[in-house]
Amino acid sequence: MPEPVVLVENLTRRFGDFVAVDHVSFEIQPGEIVGYLGPNGSGKTTTIRMLLGLLAPDEGSARVLGFDAARQTEQVRARAGYMSQKFAIYDDLTVWENMQFYGGVYGITSKARINETLAHVGLEGHSATLTRGLSAGWRQRLALAIALVHSPRLLFLDEPTSGVDPNARRAFWDLIYDLAADGVTILVTTHYMDEAEYCGRVGVMRAGKLLAMDTPLALKANLVPGDVWEVYTPALLAGLNTLAAASGVLRSGLTGDHLRVIVEPVLGATELRNLFVQAGVGVTNMQRGEPTLEDVFLNLAKG
Repeated sequence: MPEPVVLVENLTRRFGDFVAVDHVSFEIQPGEIVGYLGPNGSGKTTTIRMLLGLLAPDEGSARVLGFDAARQTEQVRARAGYMSQKFAIYDDLTVWENMQFYGGVYGITSKARINETLAHVGLEGHSATLTRGLSAGWRQRLALAIALVHSPRLLFLDEPTSGVDPNARRAFWDLIYDLAADGVTILVTTHYMDEAEYCGRVGVMRAGKLLAMDTPLALKANLVPGDVWEVYTPALLAGLNTLAAASGVLRSGLTGDHLRVIVEPVLGATELRNLFVQAGVGVTNMQRGEPTLEDVFLNLAKG
């Protein structure tokens, strides 16, 4: 088995009394797309900053691309790309000038390489455009191009699609898949539950702790304790109150125009429907649903 691209053991970082990352351990294999899922403040960015050697850990260790992230920071940064939450782009420069500047940081002066990178992210023909004139989606592509200009083997993407529209998010993920197909290993942080579904494996972070890491399918199969039902009723509030008072209901909530319910396996379709009948709440339709990563997160978070 090849050496992991990232190997993290008991990585910990404190800021005073606050534990931002709490004894986190995981590994990433070559060519994987791994998602790091969690709300703002859960420790995702701090983890990446330690992997890049921008922050020293208080405990534990991290090996990135075969190097000690805390002691061999220059070797790591020369071989890894980083796209931060706030794109570090100069608005008064053109697309080409931004690429030329950041390429120079990595010793890249080849115009052919810069043009190749711009073409890879779909920015060919925009070289002379001032960055301030780009939409959020195009700025996102430029930030990715900057992170790719030195042909990194490992790419860190820190909430790269935050603030862009759904179409731009989907197009960006197409680019991520293309990079992985070319052999680039990718760690991407996000707080979008649906976006994490695109990853080969997902780590779930909360309050500095890595609660679980596995494929989305395995997480949903192993960490959603019950059956999911979609219940349609014209009396949504009364339906919620009925479910809140019932035994065997693990969680219920409003989802669009219907109720979403997770119940213990012993509570089947007939028993669930009877709960509403006994409460005098009419049900127009009821069907099995699929567990989501949001269900996984909520279940882990309550533990």
